[in-house]
Amino acid sequence: MTLKVTALLYISIFIAQRSLSQSDSLKAITKETELGSIPDKDLKDVFSRKKSNKTEDSIASKHKTKNYFLTVVPAAGYTLQTGFAGIISGNLGYYNDRGEDAKISTISTSVTYSQYNQIILPLFADIWSRGGKYNFISDNRYISYPSDIFGLGGATDPNQGHTIDFSQIKLHQTVLRKLFKNFYGGIGYYYDYFWNIKIIDPQTRLINVFIQKKIGTTAAASGPVFKVLYDSRANQINPEKGNYLNIVLRQNLQQLGSDDEWASLLIDARKYFSFPSGSKNTLAFWSYNWLTLAGDLNYLLLPSTGWDDQYNTGRGYIQSRFRGKQMIYFETEYRYRISRNGLFGGVIFFNVEHFAGNQRPYDNLLPGYGAGLRIKLNKNSGANLCLDYGFGNGSKGFYVNLGEVF
Repeated sequence: MTLKVTALLYISIFIAQRSLSQSDSLKAITKETELGSIPDKDLKDVFSRKKSNKTEDSIASKHKTKNYFLTVVPAAGYTLQTGFAGIISGNLGYYNDRGEDAKISTISTSVTYSQYNQIILPLFADIWSRGGKYNFISDNRYISYPSDIFGLGGATDPNQGHTIDFSQIKLHQTVLRKLFKNFYGGIGYYYDYFWNIKIIDPQTRLINVFIQKKIGTTAAASGPVFKVLYDSRANQINPEKGNYLNIVLRQNLQQLGSDDEWASLLIDARKYFSFPSGSKNTLAFWSYNWLTLAGDLNYLLLPSTGWDDQYNTGRGYIQSRFRGKQMIYFETEYRYRISRNGLFGGVIFFNVEHFAGNQRPYDNLLPGYGAGLRIKLNKNSGANLCLDYGFGNGSKGFYVNLGEVF
């Protein structure tokens, strides 16, 4: 089977941005405005007949307000996996505080429907309470579409994949309480359920029976999580500086509906800083380590390329290209402005991943790299339309996001 390209080409049709409440801070005059610097612009400014107010442009990006910044992007796309698809993506950002250290709360969703009757429906919320005392994270998804699988470890052959079809529902909920500045701890509950799992390769019927027996027709994982979070980023939609560390210990229990009892550990670390110093360009680093600590779990629940919470790891490879009980991942990206007003930007990125199979040590390093274009959709929330093209070992493809990859 040839390796499918995970391309999704967005054609932006409509950008909606509005303020749902009044802001007192827009009356102030900042040093940036007094010096006559170029105000930021987004696509709304490009298509708007109203002349942009320079003071509002600069103030809105500097002061935390109770404004709600809404970005809506209807689009059309095509992939070899989905065929033609219609997509509607939405991102809502707002502040519950006006302090300089206030973090932006975000709610994002999208609806994708393809010519093959495939459905992808996520709903993600990252909400900060007033004063930043609590952080509520809700990650809910429904997907129904085919996926290629290639075995275990990093030495699998891209031409020896098999296509499976399945539906999945994901309900991940956590509540965190502030312990120190930017440092949070809390608990949650994760539930994942796969059903209607079936192998759909007509050319390999005998192998299909073997794979079906190994994977089964359903898979469930259910249990509590314990989470520690450090987040000094001011804007999670488009981080420009700060640090992020997310540690999640997950314990799945049969008493709560899990098929098997197993434990996993996730360590997600990120760092951002201006480069060169004082510029609006950002150098970002990402370390994502997804480890199975104990127990045996269904194949579809194992750590895998592109199956992180935002489906963003492994640009350069198809989703599910590599899978194993242990996943070590690193990525770096340089984000730079192409236009001085921030409307257009670019990125270059490099990543490497490392997988272990069930009975073998770590296989080879698996690099990916590429470049991309950024188009500012909302200058207030920092939301970008991200169009990337990545290369891996024997693969390549387009990758699209509303908001930065990490």
